[in-house]
Parts: sequence; structure tokens; C-alpha cells
Amino acid sequence: MDFKKLADQYKDELFNGVLPFWLEHSQDKEYGGYFSCLDREGKVFDTDKFIWLQAREVWMFAMLYNKVEQRKEWLECAIQGGEFLKKYGHDGQCNWYFSLTREGEPLIEPYNIFSYTFAAMAFGQLNLATGNQEYADIAKKTFDIILSRVDNPKGKWNKAYPGTRCLKNFALPMIMCNLALEIQHLLDESFLEATMKTCIHEVMDVFYRPELGGLIVENVTLDGRLSDTFDGRLLNPGHAIEAMWFVMDLAVRLNQPELSKKATEITLTMLNYGWDKEFGGIYYYMDRLGCPPQQLEWDQKLWWVHIETLISLLKGYQLTGSEECLRWFGKVHEYVWSHFKDPLYPEWYGYLNRRGEVLLQLKGGKWKGCFHVPRGLYQCWKTLEELSEK
Repeated sequence: MDFKKLADQYKDELFNGVLPFWLEHSQDKEYGGYFSCLDREGKVFDTDKFIWLQAREVWMFAMLYNKVEQRKEWLECAIQGGEFLKKYGHDGQCNWYFSLTREGEPLIEPYNIFSYTFAAMAFGQLNLATGNQEYADIAKKTFDIILSRVDNPKGKWNKAYPGTRCLKNFALPMIMCNLALEIQHLLDESFLEATMKTCIHEVMDVFYRPELGGLIVENVTLDGRLSDTFDGRLLNPGHAIEAMWFVMDLAVRLNQPELSKKATEITLTMLNYGWDKEFGGIYYYMDRLGCPPQQLEWDQKLWWVHIETLISLLKGYQLTGSEECLRWFGKVHEYVWSHFKDPLYPEWYGYLNRRGEVLLQLKGGKWKGCFHVPRGLYQCWKTLEELSEK
């Protein structure tokens, strides 16, 4: 495999295709913040602003400014989005709304914990880029609120009737694995280490289930048991695989090669399980007992699932030398570049049907923004570059 050629391919797509698309089309020059609802060519089709997508774009451009090159337009893009979020994104106490009007009026209450996690990431990177203490304070205060809500992420907006079927979800401990490293410069070292170990325990000891052949489930009971219900049987292969590269990064930070090996094994197990043997690509949702899933979109092929898989496979190969990771990378790479990349316009499609045909031609919407594609291209480029230098 020609790592140098592949590294150049991912880097070129990032700098000459995807980043210019968002810089040109997403910035709201009148009110601040970003448009995320962009059609195939980049035209705005809805002006609502979703906090987690606003924060992800702030993070993206601040991170690139910090780690790749101090480009003025990247910093300006990140700061204007951060200032919009600082002014309108929360209730004054860092309780982050889910969405706003174009002008910044709140539309949906702060029910979604991921508005908080991505706000913390965004302001952590902005603080690194600017040295502005106010940004650090926002990130730390938001992180404290996340920690206080770990046991009930939706707070008073939780729709579940108390005491009947209490389940805990994989998404928050998974994202915390990434968030802990993102804002490590703001955390006390001993606290950071304890947080990392807690996150690893939740992912690898609670949601990872050896008795299911090594699968990761999306929900367990509060005392860590499996639940034979729609939510309890739910698998999201992309979620599990994405979490594994977060765990690999933690394993490197903590110097735990055995943890890298375990995360690599889980990546391959979930990928083998989630791969559509007939049409190719990775299923969005599955039921661990093979029952009909409740999600009607269960068999769609989504951009982020496949891009996160590329990252985990490359990191798994880099850390363990697994030839199976390399074989799978070639297979998933071929699927991604032939199905998600738009041959005519920049940025990638997000939603395919089971056969791999484009379902929606949008480049951004309520759930897809300036995040998984550029972050994935960045991560793959850097890992491939390191592999080529070896």
C-alpha cells in the first residue's frame, strides 16, 4: 500500500475541496455563526443554527489553526463562530440550547448534552488558539456541568418515566474519551488521569460485552446488565468503531499498548459484524438478536460511520501492525471514495440507501456539518503521513 500517495490524496481533499467549501458557503457574514443546511452546490436551504454543529465548526477551524498552520482565515472563522456562541448559544449559565434562529433567538431548550460537549471542545481549542482566558472559563464551566449530568444527561427533559426501565447510553462515555484529551490543557493532571480511566472503564468494561462475541451495545441497565428491549438490543457499529480510535488515543497517552490491541480487535469485530455482505458498506443500526430494528433508517449507509471506520483502521494498523486492519482499510477506502465523494462539487454526500445510491444530495443539514469529513480527512492524512515516514 502506497502510504505517501494515500496521504497526499486525503490532504488534497481536505485543503482544496472540503475546507474551502465551508469557509465560502457556511459563514453568516451578517449575524455571525454558520449555516449548516447547505445543498449540493453549497446554497443555504435553511437558516436555523444548531449548537452542536456551530461548536463543531468552531472546533474544526481552531484545531487546524493550532495543529496544522496559523492561517488568518481559519482563526477568523473560528473566532466569529465562538463569539456568536458566547453571545447567543446558552442561557448565561453555560446551559447550551439545542438550536437558534439565524439571528440567535433560542428555538429548542438545552436538553441535548452534546451541545455541551462540543461547546467545551470548541472553547478549549479557541483558548489554545487565542490565549483568551474567557474561552478557557467557558470550556471549564461547561465541562463541570457535563460531569454533574453524567447520570442523567437529559436532566429535566428526560422523557423516560422514572424507575420503570432506566437505561444508560453509550454515547456520553464515548464522547468523554475524546473530550478529556481535547481540553487536557485546562484540567489538573491527576483529575485528567482519573477522568480518562473512568471513561475507559465505562466503554471497555460496561458497554463492551464479551458474552456477545465482543460487541459493543448502545444501552445497558443502570447496574450494567443487558436489556432485551428495543433500546437494549440496539447496536450502532459506527459509534462503537469511532469510540475505538478515541480509546486508542487514550491508550497512547497512558502508554497502555494492550489497550490499543483490544480496541483494534473490537474495531475489527464490529466492522465484520456491521458490514453489509450483499451491497457493501456498514449498516447504521442493528439489533443484536436479529429482531427488526425500530429505526426505519437502519440499513442506510452514513458518511460519518464509514469515515470514522477509516480512522480506527489506520490507527489500529499503526499501533498493532494488524494486517487485517490494512486489508479492511483498503476495502472501506474504496467504498467511501466511490460512494460518498461528489464527483462534481466539493464536500461529500452524507446519506446513501442500502444499495449505496445517494438518498439526499445535501452537503450539510441538521445532523451533518463541518466535522466528520474534515476531521476524518485530517486524521487519515496525519496517520498515513506518519506511516509513510516509517
